[in-house]
Amino acid sequence: MSNKAVLVFSGGQDSTTCLIQALEKYDSVDCITFNYGQRHSEEIEVAKKATAHFNVANHKIIDVSLLNELAISSLTRDDIAVSHELMDNGLPNSFVPGRNILFMTLASIYAYQVGAKTVITGVCETDFSGYPDCRDEFIKSINQSCNLGMDKEFTFETPLMWLNKAETWALADYYNQLEFVKEHSLTCYNGVIGSGCGDCPSCDLRSKGLAQYLANKDKYQASLKDKTEL
Repeated sequence: MSNKAVLVFSGGQDSTTCLIQALEKYDSVDCITFNYGQRHSEEIEVAKKATAHFNVANHKIIDVSLLNELAISSLTRDDIAVSHELMDNGLPNSFVPGRNILFMTLASIYAYQVGAKTVITGVCETDFSGYPDCRDEFIKSINQSCNLGMDKEFTFETPLMWLNKAETWALADYYNQLEFVKEHSLTCYNGVIGSGCGDCPSCDLRSKGLAQYLANKDKYQASLKDKTEL
């Protein structure tokens, strides 16, 4: 059996960087993009273009629009503005309850069917938006649950878990793909490709990380090598 991985792919900076690395590490990579009626639906087209650019043989778009009906968030409701302020529960209003529970479960079901033992996601605890389902503890827990529920030994890989945004840019640059990620990924909550709207929390995190990396490339490349297996 070939060394095969399944990647949860949104077309954003993080998942695009994960795809670039995965294509170097695995014999084949299948990508799954979820359509959940997200605010920035342009990401689905961006994901299609990215997988075509990198010659990904299998890219599946899965409709999970039921999530849009159940989970109230600024990413699922056009009438809720994305805010820099936290809600009363301490979470940003862009948090989509249950999203990664659903995504990781469906990705592992897909992996089961295609014979892949590795499921990759670009979540990050070090430099993230405050989402509880991006934490290492959660990923380890859902990994164990999927293994038990399907009697399979999947490995959920999180290449960016302990990287800050500057180091994530360093990873893209390590594989000589910084310009592609910079120009062709979609991270912006308002659906603006590349550098984004410049105002939403996601754009703020992305731009600060890029500025930090460009100001001291050697530092971040060195810290990247200390934290990852390149």
